[in-house]
Amino acid sequence: MEVSAPLIKNILLLDSEGKRVAVKYFSDDWPNLASKLAFEKSVFTKTQRISARAEAEIGMFDGYVVVYKFISDLHFYVTGGDDENELILATVLQGFFDAVAILLRSNVEKKTVLENLDLVLLCLDEIVDGGIILECDANVIAARVAMRGAEADVPLSEQTISQALATAKEHLARNWAL
Repeated sequence: MEVSAPLIKNILLLDSEGKRVAVKYFSDDWPNLASKLAFEKSVFTKTQRISARAEAEIGMFDGYVVVYKFISDLHFYVTGGDDENELILATVLQGFFDAVAILLRSNVEKKTVLENLDLVLLCLDEIVDGGIILECDANVIAARVAMRGAEADVPLSEQTISQALATAKEHLARNWAL
């Protein structure tokens, strides 16, 4: 009996028209951009009429298990092989979904995601590496992405734009309070 860790094939974040917002592939199952785009279009076309807003839905598409959930004008997908456990894939999806919501302060829509694309891509990197699941807890993922717990006074030159803006807002708020 062969035992292996669950592997994620890809994580997709598409807009309401099926266009890429943030995607990450961890498998050579789609060797070129054309095959990746064709897979994304196929999955989007098959799921766009399904209401997956409250809870994640599970489906088999092109020989892969796909778990998906929608919010506002965004479609979140996690893909695994046909032998992967759907509950594990759903946990990865929920972790990604919740981490993005935490980082964007529950303002999860295409415009906000694009403005904070660096944070969303860092979320993907914190969740899965090379197809292996690293973390599923949204609070841990968000904390790592936001670098909370790291040194509090990171020099301005080493902060991301969104972190620098947040720091500036905090300083302004403190100065106004005085």
